[in-house]
Amino acid sequence: MLKIQDLKVSYGMIEAIQGVDFEINDSEIVALIGANGAGKTTIMHTISGLLKPQSGTIYLDSVDITKIPADKIVKLGLAQVPERRRVFAEQTVEENLELGAYTRKDKKEVAETMAKVFESFPRLKERRKQLAGTLSGGEQQMLAMGRALMAKPKILLLDEPSMGLSPLLVKEIFHIIEAINRNGTTVLLVEQNAKMALAIADRAYVLENGKIVLSGTGEELANSPQVKKAYLGG
Repeated sequence: MLKIQDLKVSYGMIEAIQGVDFEINDSEIVALIGANGAGKTTIMHTISGLLKPQSGTIYLDSVDITKIPADKIVKLGLAQVPERRRVFAEQTVEENLELGAYTRKDKKEVAETMAKVFESFPRLKERRKQLAGTLSGGEQQMLAMGRALMAKPKILLLDEPSMGLSPLLVKEIFHIIEAINRNGTTVLLVEQNAKMALAIADRAYVLENGKIVLSGTGEELANSPQVKKAYLGG
């Protein structure tokens, strides 16, 4: 589904990503974990076309998307849920969802997708006419995820979905991520809550200082002494 080869990304003289390789198979949940500043969000933004790499190649379903603009990448089936939600605060829940479908032209299909999003997120349906800026943090996270799903992506990139949420809401968000995956969407999950991320991930990669230093199944990394010491508090 997604293949990254020898990816290098720089900010001026600083090489943030230093020759990263990884891949995600169809229908997998793959977690990318690492400390703040490791380069996780930079990788996300580069995959989705918001940043251009210094070198390397990104393939989506065998199509080279390395130099394709972000809006075209969405049309090819990749959507990103950004860190800190980034909902349109002055728009209603429904308007935010409609904006997520801006690349789609068939109004009937868009309406069907919205009905499915409301099925997945009943709270959004209850608040469909409410301004997004008045929602709680958890509801805004649900809206950001629902908005991305409106593009009908094959692969969903989630950047720190648990950030700023209570433990109870974090559990709910992770259950929703699993449900989205069961419904056929491949997931790349960037998450500082390594314990939760590894618990639902089929496979995972550990990123340190712009390099992947470990990879394995979610279970293998959760049981790795190195990962336990650095990210799981034990």
